[in-house]
Amino acid sequence: METICIMNRIPGQGTKSTQKFGIDAYSPQEISARVEETGTTKAHLPLVQLISLAVLAGGFIGLGSIFYIQVASDPALDLAVGRVLGGVVFSLGLILVIVAGAELFTGSNLIVMAWVSRKISTGALLRNWSIVYAGNFIGAAGLALLLFLSRQWEMADGAVGVTGVSIAATKASLPFGELFFKGVLCNILVCLAVWLCYAGRSVIDKIGAIIFPISAFVAAGFEHSVANMYFLSSGLILKSRVSADIPNLENLDIAGVIQNLIPVTLGNIFGGGVMVALVYYMVYLRKR
Repeated sequence: METICIMNRIPGQGTKSTQKFGIDAYSPQEISARVEETGTTKAHLPLVQLISLAVLAGGFIGLGSIFYIQVASDPALDLAVGRVLGGVVFSLGLILVIVAGAELFTGSNLIVMAWVSRKISTGALLRNWSIVYAGNFIGAAGLALLLFLSRQWEMADGAVGVTGVSIAATKASLPFGELFFKGVLCNILVCLAVWLCYAGRSVIDKIGAIIFPISAFVAAGFEHSVANMYFLSSGLILKSRVSADIPNLENLDIAGVIQNLIPVTLGNIFGGGVMVALVYYMVYLRKR
């Protein structure tokens, strides 16, 4: 790897240390160490900072969801093109989380690596997850309310609103097992996107690392708990204001929201915390 070496000298004492700054991506071993260190830091963030960043992340994912609904509302797009394009634009949410800085519950499942390394306690892990999850919900639901007040959902003669409510009604109607496993597959891809971002050294690196994994989970129809916080909140707000005949609309209520979020959240934790964080811990950090 090509490097630039900087020698730090103290007068009268010679060279103190040497730092190397490479232009190549970080290796998987280096990523593992960075994820572990970052998880330790995240687990001990002050309450106000943590919940503020979590609210931002919920809003950021909501912005990506709005962008996705806009694409999904176009009847001229066939299934494959619409889903892939929708996945690309939905990537905006995680790009904002990573580059602008925010705390997202699904990405925070990588903190499991610091937990199994015994760098943080179980209490610190659960504190982070509970605060971030609640903050994400506040941000996502708050953005859903702003969208309603903006009347953006009336675009295309109300087709945008109908699409949003239809997505929410479908999500509220899926069975537990399907939602769980779609949640597992979703957060494998989301946490791999975050993992790849740790390899990058520039903003462009990080954006490039995000787009393909996120597009894949959206195109495949997997389930993301924080995105669902937005979709379901928006659907609840808009369902009495759209005039179309939408299948499964009767399932879109508070109970439907809970029945969706519980299995999806559990699946996200397993997919990100076990299938990504724990596996990479076993590969790169356990023997250390």
